[in-house]
Amino acid sequence: MTAVLKAIHHVALICSDYARSRAFYHEVLGLAIVREVYREARESWKCDLEVSPGVSLELFSFPSSPPRPSYPEAQGLRHLAFAVDDIDAAIRRLSSHGVTCEPVRVDEYTGKRFTFFADPDKLPIELYER
Repeated sequence: MTAVLKAIHHVALICSDYARSRAFYHEVLGLAIVREVYREARESWKCDLEVSPGVSLELFSFPSSPPRPSYPEAQGLRHLAFAVDDIDAAIRRLSSHGVTCEPVRVDEYTGKRFTFFADPDKLPIELYER
């Protein structure tokens, strides 16, 4: 059977503080800003950040959006994972910006190293070493 889905095109996040989250994803994580627009009718910012060629992270702000109701073990999206070439270098970069990562673990099935940290809205993010 041929897969219908070919790749992840984008992931969309709604943040509580647009400026803080924009700085985190752009300055701390180093994602390039492709497009940023203010949508006056919605009182909302939308920022497209490039994760890799053809894959983006859409960052949204909306007035009075409710907080995330649960943690990663609840039903629904568990976490967002990014591939990195050198997990130790990535952790050092995050640490230099005051971001705390969990201790590095090893995937028992792949032997690859990974860790978790939280974005400004406490959304869980994983770094997975290639």
